[in-house]
Amino acid sequence: MAKRNLNQIETSCETIPRIYSGVSYNICLLRGKPSRLSLWIAPIPQLLFVDMALSGVLDTIALPYTIYTQTSDGDIKLK
Repeated sequence: MAKRNLNQIETSCETIPRIYSGVSYNICLLRGKPSRLSLWIAPIPQLLFVDMALSGVLDTIALPYTIYTQTSDGDIKLK
């Protein structure tokens, strides 16, 4: 689902590292074209910064597992 979302907004990200992937996903969202939902909800960049902070905390908790999967499987390919 994340791959499809990033391809829909035409982001320039080609891969996402597994380590801190939640934060990397949000950065890729910021690099894409604006979403149509941003007109109806709240300004999306402000929501992304809140989500980025929460993702950073959760990514830190999952860090031992993501380090293992990063070394064994590599980056998540988007394109």
